[in-house]
Amino acid sequence: MTADVRLVRELVGRIDDREPLVVVIGDGILDRWTVGEAERVSREAPAPIVRVTESIAVPGGAANTAVNARALGARVRMVGYVGDDESGRTLRDRLTAAGVDTSFLVEVTGARTTTKDRVVGGDRVVVRVDDIAAPPDDAARARFGEAVARAVRCADAAVVCDYGLGVDPETVVPMLDRDRPAAVVVDAHDLTRWAGLRPDLVTPNAGETTALLARSGVDGAAATLGQGSARVAAVVDARDTLLAATGARAAVVTLDRDGTVLLEPDTDQAFRTRATPAAEQQASGAGDTFCAGATVALAVGADRRQAVSFAQAAADVVVREAGTSVCSARALVDSVTAPAETVVDHDELADAVAAARAAGRRIVFTNGCFDVVHRGHTTYLRQASELGDLLVVALNDDDSVRRLKGPERPINTAEDRAGVLAALACVDLVTVFATDTPIPLLRRIRPDVYVKGGDYSPEMLSETAVVREYGGEVVMVDYVAEHSTTAVVRRIRESS
Repeated sequence: MTADVRLVRELVGRIDDREPLVVVIGDGILDRWTVGEAERVSREAPAPIVRVTESIAVPGGAANTAVNARALGARVRMVGYVGDDESGRTLRDRLTAAGVDTSFLVEVTGARTTTKDRVVGGDRVVVRVDDIAAPPDDAARARFGEAVARAVRCADAAVVCDYGLGVDPETVVPMLDRDRPAAVVVDAHDLTRWAGLRPDLVTPNAGETTALLARSGVDGAAATLGQGSARVAAVVDARDTLLAATGARAAVVTLDRDGTVLLEPDTDQAFRTRATPAAEQQASGAGDTFCAGATVALAVGADRRQAVSFAQAAADVVVREAGTSVCSARALVDSVTAPAETVVDHDELADAVAAARAAGRRIVFTNGCFDVVHRGHTTYLRQASELGDLLVVALNDDDSVRRLKGPERPINTAEDRAGVLAALACVDLVTVFATDTPIPLLRRIRPDVYVKGGDYSPEMLSETAVVREYGGEVVMVDYVAEHSTTAVVRRIRESS
């Protein structure tokens, strides 16, 4: 079991036991999604015509943070402005249905509720229309401050979600100073507004960090943070500026597909998380999920690094979904444990193959070192999976790789290599073997098809006789030239 799996399971269990009280203070939004197929372009304007198949309305903004915190197992109170319009009633109903306490919402008579309407045609957002509520008056702000004061009593954590839509520090900060929870997190477009709160953690994204650094006089901040791996180094270099400008005890900068960088005042070593790559054309609100995950983890006593790792795992779940999505505790545990369940020992493999064979499934088997997975590997594994119903990949352990490839290999450990293979959709089961050839394993599970890359011939393989002896088939699949691990390692060394 990997450290992330242990951490997620341990924190989910702790949250379930303690049921921490989290107060979400911020700008609630009603997200509406109109989904359909874009079949042609309109003659009236250069815009697609979308034939609607579905319309949904879900909590967005701070309200999305609230429902994510509730789904992860916390008790949640939401403090925010809503209008007395249909959108406000819908937002309140959706929050209540999700289990969020809405008794602290401040309803403003005659006001609109902020909504964001997205029209999705096919696989992409065609247009987004924002209807922004007017700023609250003094009377509404006074009621808001009273609601914050009541909501934070006995709270384990509070998170402020400021989208610049009405929630202001002058109303909130005095109430949190008077009855401050153990953990205070701020997610704001302009974090400098909340510096006086001295947050325990702030969660700016790349754009918010760029704007903050530019206001702080950091030259070239926008250009640096916009370029790949240089973003991480730029964030680390700006640590002192970020912490001073935000007044925060720590900051975690979210860099979408590049994961996050946690900046702490008591160490020069920045802590990083890695994001799971995913298509993001329709994804929305992963930052809200991240903020919710970090806050809930801090509410049960996790340290900052544990909280950030937990939050990254939760964000990875929702970024794979279309629309404004929610990560539940169950979905989070399933997400981090799924690859591990694909990696099995030889006894578990034998049982799984026996069950598949009894169900009439055709077993395909291949093996190799898979040290640095590249296009040649993925092409070959995809072709192998098409030859049957269950693809088993047997992986050489580290000692056998050294015997086969030399003392400088493997580049990656067996655990890491197995985890990468297990994450491929075309691979069903992964196991690790210690011998130079998989012949003992072949004799045990007797796959229907034994597959190797086309840089071999059946006559070159000692496994061929064994497979044919029990009636199995040996198949050579296409070899992708110039895509071997040796070639990849050589190019890396040459470029260095």
